[in-house]
Amino acid sequence: MKRVVFLLTLAAIILSGCGRAPSGELVGVQGRKKWHEPDPFGMVFIPQGSFVMGPSDEDVLFAQNAFSRTISVDAFWMDETEITNNKYRQFVYYVRDSIKRRMLGERLDEFLIMDDEFDRPLAEPRLNWNTRIDTRDEEINEILEQLYYPPEERFWGRKEIDSRKLNYEYFWVDYDQAARRSNRWNHQTQQYEGTVFNQQGEEVPIVNRSSFVLRDVVNVYPDTLVWISDFTYSYNEPMANMYFWHPSYDDYPVVGVNWQQAKAFGIWRTHYLNSHLARRGQGFVQNYRLPLESEWEYAARGGIPLSMYPWGGPYTRNMEGCFLANFKPMRGNYTDDGWLYTAPVASYEPNDFGLYDMAGNVSEWTENAYDVSFYTFAHDMNPNYKYNALPDDPPALKRKVVRGGSWKDIAYFLQVSTRTYEYQDTAKSYIGFRNVRSYLGTGR
Repeated sequence: MKRVVFLLTLAAIILSGCGRAPSGELVGVQGRKKWHEPDPFGMVFIPQGSFVMGPSDEDVLFAQNAFSRTISVDAFWMDETEITNNKYRQFVYYVRDSIKRRMLGERLDEFLIMDDEFDRPLAEPRLNWNTRIDTRDEEINEILEQLYYPPEERFWGRKEIDSRKLNYEYFWVDYDQAARRSNRWNHQTQQYEGTVFNQQGEEVPIVNRSSFVLRDVVNVYPDTLVWISDFTYSYNEPMANMYFWHPSYDDYPVVGVNWQQAKAFGIWRTHYLNSHLARRGQGFVQNYRLPLESEWEYAARGGIPLSMYPWGGPYTRNMEGCFLANFKPMRGNYTDDGWLYTAPVASYEPNDFGLYDMAGNVSEWTENAYDVSFYTFAHDMNPNYKYNALPDDPPALKRKVVRGGSWKDIAYFLQVSTRTYEYQDTAKSYIGFRNVRSYLGTGR
């Protein structure tokens, strides 16, 4: 018995010596869990690196909007394919369902969460996604009636959601305004100094930290009429009628989405995942966003330096004579590559990073604003040039860089270095997008 007591006492002394009691030494905050970023579903890892950004061949069109320059980019994740109709539809359905629950919550308390898990009242009620919407309930149907097209606008009397009401409200932090030296916290006066520009372009004094949090609202439904408006004297009504909503096109890239809608999609995707991680007590991840122009070109090259196309060679056909991407191979001939319009994503071989359709199928929005001289003044580390919604920004900053070429373009636009642009509020039948997510950490 004495031996047992002695051993227990000795163990207690040893444990107390290497326990969590303060030792006077700098050891950092203890008890923090190690966290390793899991591979995100549907994305591939692009390692950090440097590359020669710009033309890998002569400037055959004399565009003179780029020159070769060595730059470096950080590691990031990138969607292996363009965002498909079905993936974007998940965003549309989320917005639709959240609007329904918000409308119901204004009249019925069961569609709102008033208290947290400890029965403490919330500062602002949240939507209750667990309550089932019973469409047989007359009161529920009456509340939701205003979400549908009014009777005089219905086609053959079909009751359909009014896509004009599918508006998504989102927020983001304007780090550029927050980082300005004039907009700083004065420790002596205990107040912010300086001014910011709000969403209406008005210069207002900084009130508190919320002055840097901007709000916007965007309609999320794709413009399905782009198939008609993009082409003159061309019959594309079948695509306008079916392309986005029919299951046959689920795996085709979404089009008719402008830059602002693509940006909102990334913000929603971030919130959607981080909300799930928070419920499980896990750490957040970096934001989903559109790729920087430099990130897009680096990823498109697939680690192959000085290559004209993502597949590494200077030709658009393989050894068997088959085309390597979906584009317009010859004058008036859209179909020799196998497709008249877009193709299902991943219909062609990926590049060496595992990315599909970095050339052809649909062009892709990037984060950056377009400037002919961008390569001249941009930084050589993660070069970035963007529109900050400030009134003194020139209108040209509303032009966003588009990369990769599409199903209706000739081979020149498929080259990894070719730069074009479109205005941020414009949707096209040949422009889609994919997301990236910065890697949590460095190296790898």
